[in-house]
Amino acid sequence: MNRRPLLLLMLILLESVCFAQKKSSFNPANRPKNLSDSALLGLVQKQTFNYFWDFAHPVSGLARERSNESFDYGGEVVTTGGSGFGIMAIIVASERGWITREQAAERMNKIVKFLWKADAFHGVFPHWMNGETGKTIRFGRKDDGADIVESSFLFQGLLCARQYFTKDNVMEREIRDRVNWMWNEIEWNWFTKDGQEVLYWHWSPNNGWVMNFPLRGFNECLITYVLAASAEHYPVTPAVYHRGWAQSDFFRNGKEFYGIKLPLGFDYGGPLFFSHYSFLGLDPRGLKDQYADYWEQNRNHTLINREHCVRNPNKFKGYGANCWGLTASDTYNGYNAHSPTNDFGTISPTAALSAFPYTPEYSMQALKHFYYDLGDKIWGEYGFVDAFNETQNWYASSYLAIDQGPIVVMIENYRTGLLWNLFMSCPEVKNGLKKLGFERTTR
Repeated sequence: MNRRPLLLLMLILLESVCFAQKKSSFNPANRPKNLSDSALLGLVQKQTFNYFWDFAHPVSGLARERSNESFDYGGEVVTTGGSGFGIMAIIVASERGWITREQAAERMNKIVKFLWKADAFHGVFPHWMNGETGKTIRFGRKDDGADIVESSFLFQGLLCARQYFTKDNVMEREIRDRVNWMWNEIEWNWFTKDGQEVLYWHWSPNNGWVMNFPLRGFNECLITYVLAASAEHYPVTPAVYHRGWAQSDFFRNGKEFYGIKLPLGFDYGGPLFFSHYSFLGLDPRGLKDQYADYWEQNRNHTLINREHCVRNPNKFKGYGANCWGLTASDTYNGYNAHSPTNDFGTISPTAALSAFPYTPEYSMQALKHFYYDLGDKIWGEYGFVDAFNETQNWYASSYLAIDQGPIVVMIENYRTGLLWNLFMSCPEVKNGLKKLGFERTTR
């Protein structure tokens, strides 16, 4: 009799029971008070990192999609993009000494070994996978194959790991080798759908291109074009970027909102994750192409979002200079991509906290309010809960990988530039950016 599946099941059940017991004993009222700014930042990073360490899937080491069940799935669902963010958080934890480098390398080795055997389609992973088996879990009825955007978020993290784990020992060599094998097998040019000058988000072995979602800017998908151009095997041409990504009705803007100029994107900028996900590794400091200065783009996007909350035209409870940040998150009646043009009173802590590099003084105001004033309601064992809405007297109990990860990473980029420096050190990325016409005026 093969006992391995039974042992794995027992491990998962035991881990779930232990998690439930630990969660029930956490008391936010006991959180440390009167911290220095630096100590508060460190505490928030470390507490949030626990999502990717303690709550990671016990078999794969990948990040679970969320802390509560969704769409009738249980704890088996791991997220491709959120795992990329989690990998970057593990690097932060190693560098800051919350775990040892050896522990980080062991976890990374578990992750890359699992990914090497997991489902992939033309080298690209699905949006969701089963964390025990590596088999695809469909994200939608026809979204049951490759997700090139989620995979881009994952490889943003994997390339940072390759650049970080550089020691000449068996463990770290295996990490680098497996990352390179997977990286070089992505058929980016396949996702131009028979040679069109644009990338397509999805492809399925069952449904082909039926999702029919071309990636046009400006939104969170810039990293996908950068990586597709950076690939040494199966790259895309610059025309795919210039004639695909940069040609849409919602790419160029140039108007002012609340007196702040927005170079690119939707009016008022859209949800703030547009300025986070691609820029966890891609360093916007001094980064320019013929379309925008990406530091200006991201900072001004953030300032417009904050100014909307300060002015609070819809008169929602709690909004103000110390309580702002609209992005995609859970909300009192489901899930929504919140923005100034889609505002229902829900504040998502990740929005202001992941903006630390762009607006450190304003993000610190929000952080202190979230922690000291609202902490009894929104501070938990994995940092701040996903969102809250004081008008509705609603406070989430959930945590989402794609929201927790950017908090750890972007606070670290504000403090040390760690992930920016690692990602931008990739020779392929340097070549890809040059190929697309990007320039850097600093560093």
